[in-house]
Amino acid sequence: MNLLSGFDKHHSSATLRLLTGAVFISFSAVFVRLLSVPPTVSAFYRLLFGGGFLLLYVLVTKRSLFKGLTGLLAIVLAAAFFAADLWTWHRSIIYVGPGLATMLASFQVFFLALAGVLFFGERLRWQLMVGVPLALTGLGMIVGFDWQSLSEQYRTGIWLGLLTAVFYASYILSLRRTRTDGKQRSAVADLALVSLISAALLGVVTTTSGDSMALSWPGEIGILLAYALVAQVLGWLLIAHSLNQVPASRVGLILLLQPLLAFVWDVLFFSRSITPVELAGAILTLLGIYLGMKKTARAD
Repeated sequence: MNLLSGFDKHHSSATLRLLTGAVFISFSAVFVRLLSVPPTVSAFYRLLFGGGFLLLYVLVTKRSLFKGLTGLLAIVLAAAFFAADLWTWHRSIIYVGPGLATMLASFQVFFLALAGVLFFGERLRWQLMVGVPLALTGLGMIVGFDWQSLSEQYRTGIWLGLLTAVFYASYILSLRRTRTDGKQRSAVADLALVSLISAALLGVVTTTSGDSMALSWPGEIGILLAYALVAQVLGWLLIAHSLNQVPASRVGLILLLQPLLAFVWDVLFFSRSITPVELAGAILTLLGIYLGMKKTARAD
């Protein structure tokens, strides 16, 4: 009885960490919407501050940050995809709102599944064949099926959200590649490197585009520090340290909190109107995403 009790307590603690992490990262798009700086600038500072926090964590815990050139190419590639991911996602948030932008980014589960079928010899699952049309139908119920009636900016935001999903899936695949070099690598150290390299790439983009990188104190700097700490560091550290201790089926459901809560925050904080049809569409989309992510959760 004591052994079972300890097992339950251990898994309950991990589930609580995973829940907390999912709630933390659900606020990501809210921070972006609160900022008045250009989207590329907010993405740059999120990565710079977040990478700095992660680097500090690596140094304090005495982890090895760099383990030779092996795997470095995959890290640089992951950083390029992550920079592109945030570049598109931050713009999508501005154009269509935090809730829909986050839901569109969650379509990455379908692109990951497609990559598995096309490049890794995985079997095409019935969950994927059902999940994709469900999610697309739900998306149509949210934005409307008359594409031409939408404003040009709104349509651009939808395309940017879907492009975010492509870049995020590519980022995940590149980051997983770093685990195949035969060395014991630290996920936190890799994320610190990816964040700082991504920040450097976005810094170049920001400089060449002519956007001002000046920030006001304490408003914008305070929001960006909170954004980096809550979303880039605490949220993902909690998730990373609990994934292997929670049943895969539960992981998939819990991680759906991110797009679900992002939609809720959009309604509560930014007065997004929502009709019963849009609500039903959001539920259908989340159900489709869940079906698409089931295999991914088991693989992790």
